[in-house]
Amino acid sequence: MTLGMAVIGAGYWGPNLVRNISSSAATSLHWLCDLDVERAAGVVAPYAGVATTGDLDEVLADPRVEAVAIATPAATHFELALACMEAGRHVLVEKPLASSLAEGRKLVEVAQARGVTLMTDHTYCYTPAVRRIREMVQDGTLGDIHYVDSVRINLGLVQRDIDVIWDLAPHDLSILDFVLPAELRPTGVAAHGADPIGAGRACVGYLTLPLPRSALAHAHVNWLSPTKVRTTIIGGSRRTLVWDDLSPTQRLSLHDRGVELDASLRDEDRRAALVSYRIGDMVAPALPESEALQGVVAEFASAIAQDRAPATDGHAGVRVLELLEAASRSLDSAGALVPVGDGGAGLGAGMGPK
Repeated sequence: MTLGMAVIGAGYWGPNLVRNISSSAATSLHWLCDLDVERAAGVVAPYAGVATTGDLDEVLADPRVEAVAIATPAATHFELALACMEAGRHVLVEKPLASSLAEGRKLVEVAQARGVTLMTDHTYCYTPAVRRIREMVQDGTLGDIHYVDSVRINLGLVQRDIDVIWDLAPHDLSILDFVLPAELRPTGVAAHGADPIGAGRACVGYLTLPLPRSALAHAHVNWLSPTKVRTTIIGGSRRTLVWDDLSPTQRLSLHDRGVELDASLRDEDRRAALVSYRIGDMVAPALPESEALQGVVAEFASAIAQDRAPATDGHAGVRVLELLEAASRSLDSAGALVPVGDGGAGLGAGMGPK
């Protein structure tokens, strides 16, 4: 049995969902819903049997539709996902899950109450590279994690309703959430942003996220860079991993290089003298080639069929929202560290500076 689906949103991401849902053996696409029905018709023209409408109620009245994928502006995610789940449909939501932490938590509560699957489309988590990174982090290949340093910059579209942190950082925060074990999740966020062009919102952003065991994560996001960079470095006690997402021939490289210190010595001078530098080989793990969104659709259908939580479920979306709201509060507090987790209860800043 295939999973009957509809897509809401025919803008930037919707056509990608249409293509992948239509090509998957596990799913059947019946509807594309968008207020611009003419645009929606153009998107589904290559796919036989897919109807278009501007009315969500028409989609939800079709008993063939068991699940809905939402690819609309973030400010509409909550209302649309809520309507679909209350109609008994499983829901896949483009990142971020909602426009506030309170909304995200509400969606998780409704999904549990209605007995439906809620999945966040954290697309990068389904790339072969990030899946391999997760394996190497969690199987001990890298050793104890010392730091994570990510850069996501380009000359990008300055958004009208959200700042660069809410636009770009969800990718890096969702990857961090996916690859790190639960006991290494961030304990807080300190954010700094700048608006040098007078856009009315931060166009350059830096996030610092303390991790347990004296480790640290850092993310740089930027709409104003003339060059496009997508890199992540994860330093461990055994090896250091470098991910360059723009390198088609060597996305991952694993370096047997690092700094070691005999911490058992108490005398600071003696400890400093016994710092050693390990310089070993570099290997580039082979990765299969597959489209990440294929993995998203497959995971969504599989989770529903097996009645289990998807890898990036609603809780994962909520954890990313918690970090984003903490970042917004930190920006408003001149970069002060804002705790998350048990220490971050009551966050409610919303989608960042407008």
